[in-house]
Amino acid sequence: DPHDPQTNLRYTAGTLNGSVSLTLDPNVSFIKGGPYPFGLDPVWALSSNKITALNSFKMKLSVIFGVSQMALGVVLSIVNHRFFNRKLDIYCGFIPQVIFLISIFGYLVCEIFIKWIIFTVKDAPTAPNLLIGLIQMFLFQTEEKNIWYSGQRGFQAFLVVLAGICVPWMWLIKPLYQRHQQKHGQFKHQPLSVNSGDIIGQDYQGEGQIDVTVEEEFDFGEAFTHQSIHTIEYCLGCVSHTASYLRLWALSLAHAQLSEVLWNMVMRIALQIDGYGGAFLLAAVFSFWACATVVVLILMEGLSAFLHTLRLHWVEFNSKFYDGQGYKFHPFSFDDLSEYSIED
Repeated sequence: DPHDPQTNLRYTAGTLNGSVSLTLDPNVSFIKGGPYPFGLDPVWALSSNKITALNSFKMKLSVIFGVSQMALGVVLSIVNHRFFNRKLDIYCGFIPQVIFLISIFGYLVCEIFIKWIIFTVKDAPTAPNLLIGLIQMFLFQTEEKNIWYSGQRGFQAFLVVLAGICVPWMWLIKPLYQRHQQKHGQFKHQPLSVNSGDIIGQDYQGEGQIDVTVEEEFDFGEAFTHQSIHTIEYCLGCVSHTASYLRLWALSLAHAQLSEVLWNMVMRIALQIDGYGGAFLLAAVFSFWACATVVVLILMEGLSAFLHTLRLHWVEFNSKFYDGQGYKFHPFSFDDLSEYSIED
């Protein structure tokens, strides 16, 4: 039941009809039945400050979706490492990548959930700012107003140092270890076999299959450069990709504003006219409103959402585990078949 939060007086039908704007107390909105299991209260559609409230919620929700999907992509990379028996990539790639992502952005997601649970509407003016807190976390200068649990400064400093350790871990250990193996004659290359022009990453040799071992010398400079690019790309990508998921918030805001414009500027006008004339006008206006909804909201906005989703899956998600390098190309040559007869 709507009421005045200051005087605690119930709003009657006369009060609602005679007032231009009213203030509702969100603290009592969940007294009956509890909060919604999914979605928001429809009363926010009539609120004058809905954009301020919903933007904060959608922005945090986009970050949660983004970090969750990127973490899933990093976890999937271990499937490739185990399949190709690349233990070095597990210890020098997968493990530090998980620690780096969780220590910064996983911590941010935990802060979002804790802030939703702990701080109520009455505590909103004193609630910590997560963005400012994340910046101050790297500067080691967390202000008192952004402190919300004991030992926060020390724990955040530990997370930053842990993330910093992961950078040289991903960057240096793998090429240095490979150079150590090369000096002691332990560096191995995975052999590639060619079968009628198809390259198979297996050691099995069947009938009509020609084994071609690609001899490559280990180049420390090339390995170091490759690992440097990969490390920089991952560390900067965690930041830029998380920000890229905010496009979900922008798409939701644009879709909501277009829906509101079409309703207020078209459909709402016809609903305000009484009588038989209003009925005929409503039928005509509904046709225009339905066509505009299909063209603008479903086709145009649907295509835009599809393109943005495709980009998020291909760049932000796939880059965590999919390389797409394939196998080295070996052109077909009759010289490879010279030892076989025509009958073979």
